[in-house]
Amino acid sequence: MKIHLAYGKDGLDIEVPDKNLMKVLTIEGAPPLQNLDRIVRQSLLKPIEAIPLCQIASKAGSACVVICDITRPVPNKVLLPPILQTLEENGIDRGRITILVATGLHRPSTEEERRLMVGDEILNSYNMFDHHARILDQQVFLGRTMNNTPVLIDKRYTEAELKITVGFIEPHLMAGFSGGRKMVAPGCAAEETIKALHSPFFLENPYCREGSMEQNPLHHELLEIARMAGHDFMVDVSSDAEGNITGVFAGNPQTAHAEGVKFVRTSVRSTIERPADIVITTSAGFPLDLTYYQAVKGITAALPVVKKAGMLILAAECAEGLGSREFSKLATNFASADAFHESILKNPVIIDQWQLEECVKGTRHAEVILVSKGIREMEKEKLFVKSAPTVEEALEQGFRKLGSNASVAVIPKGPYTLVEVGADGASD
Repeated sequence: MKIHLAYGKDGLDIEVPDKNLMKVLTIEGAPPLQNLDRIVRQSLLKPIEAIPLCQIASKAGSACVVICDITRPVPNKVLLPPILQTLEENGIDRGRITILVATGLHRPSTEEERRLMVGDEILNSYNMFDHHARILDQQVFLGRTMNNTPVLIDKRYTEAELKITVGFIEPHLMAGFSGGRKMVAPGCAAEETIKALHSPFFLENPYCREGSMEQNPLHHELLEIARMAGHDFMVDVSSDAEGNITGVFAGNPQTAHAEGVKFVRTSVRSTIERPADIVITTSAGFPLDLTYYQAVKGITAALPVVKKAGMLILAAECAEGLGSREFSKLATNFASADAFHESILKNPVIIDQWQLEECVKGTRHAEVILVSKGIREMEKEKLFVKSAPTVEEALEQGFRKLGSNASVAVIPKGPYTLVEVGADGASD
């Protein structure tokens, strides 16, 4: 059977033998919204458990609007105009409005990416900045959480009288789901805070995973930080497998996000009767598979449906290579996955170790084979994973190891799909 995978900008067609194919785990999703601009404007007037944005804006003299970087497909060109118009019409001068890109520890956005994210008119008319987690004098210390996490947040956010986030809700490998509170931290947090949030204290907890919320300690930590920093209003969206917007959730950040998560969980969930011997997955294509750092999300998202000691094949283009300098050095610096895991449990947190920690969760569960044009062969040899030039050749490796009748499941959209075993898998 021919199956189309999300891979880079163009996708990748693969062949899986019919006799082996157990299931293609796809997103049925909700129908795309029609007249999105009208729906967004209506959501600002009738938000979830909040007063209308116009009333909130009328009491503020300045505003910070936080948006995602290029790694999240948020339709800012549609969402931002009504938000910015509402702020200005209700007394906040354009010069007192800051658009802050929640980069966390990701690289800064380029001029071209900003133009893609918000369009020429907004880029040329408003103060727009990247958050820089490593520049300490741009952060303000707000105290510590109950878990002793130091809370340092971008002062352009904390000093604004009105704090708004605009995000995207999807399954997240650590926090359960993205969006909402995650825009504040790690999105606008300092390096020290981000390190603490990505420490083994949280990530070794089995509830820090895709789809898990109520029992997820990281989710509750992020909520606490958002309360400390202030989080007045939120506009998050959901999308279908083609990137069409299916839901808009605006209002009280905690309640509106919870409503969005409930909606997304239903629309992106896909089940399989039992774990497969071999699972072929992706990192959902561009922009999420720009780097191996981001592509790791495809590994963890597939773990619930691959047998222990089975095989997981990850197809991710990784056009920008491994990722940051820190991650690239870390990912190629250990002799084995066990050596890396032992190191992080006894040493201070190093930037980006968390993504490699998530990768190791995958390699300890199953053999991982990487199919990627963007990772050099000399790098692949050091990544705790094996490699193959094509998905079909990776499959042949799987059949040689697990038998010619090994069952195969395919997840074309990788981490955008919340995969579970059984008809009614538990969320936590």
